[in-house]
Amino acid sequence: MGTVTIGVSIAVPEPHGSQLQQLRAGFGDAAAFGIPTHVTLLPPTEIDDTLLPAVEAHLTEVAAAGRPFPMRLHGTGTFRPLSPVVFVRVVEGGEDCSRLQKRIRDASGPVARDLPFPYHPHVTVAHGIEEAAMDRAFAELAGYGADWPCTGFALYEQGPDGVWRKLREFPFGGSTVPPQAGSVEQGSVFRR
Repeated sequence: MGTVTIGVSIAVPEPHGSQLQQLRAGFGDAAAFGIPTHVTLLPPTEIDDTLLPAVEAHLTEVAAAGRPFPMRLHGTGTFRPLSPVVFVRVVEGGEDCSRLQKRIRDASGPVARDLPFPYHPHVTVAHGIEEAAMDRAFAELAGYGADWPCTGFALYEQGPDGVWRKLREFPFGGSTVPPQAGSVEQGSVFRR
């Protein structure tokens, strides 16, 4: 019996996930390959490992009540100077992400917790690196865009090596993707 560090997120699908991960590494972020490209729903949270079955049951319930929704990323933002982070903005699907993360952290569930900052869905592309590299990430990804239908989320565990590994996926209960998600052109736009 011990503790584990878990997180819940929406994976950025391929080829977008790998592309952003490569770019993150190229900006000098040493953590890039240990963190799958994602939108956080539950930040790193330490729990007793005996709680994992209860967490999985809770996430199953949250996902069963969920429905697919369109996700769209575009442009960059930053949390500097408060936090040394540059990110790609979630411009569609953010409200859905916000509702999901509230359900996941609900006081009646096994991972109830407060957040140190207000929830802001995003995809980190640089964290804790030199300011010049942060500026470069912000500028070079200003024209980046990607979209896809979000059909669920996943539970991850951080290993002793600092690498995050997927434990299980949780597909939404509804199988119908909203019409706007089907009409959004799939692919990415990247301009330098």
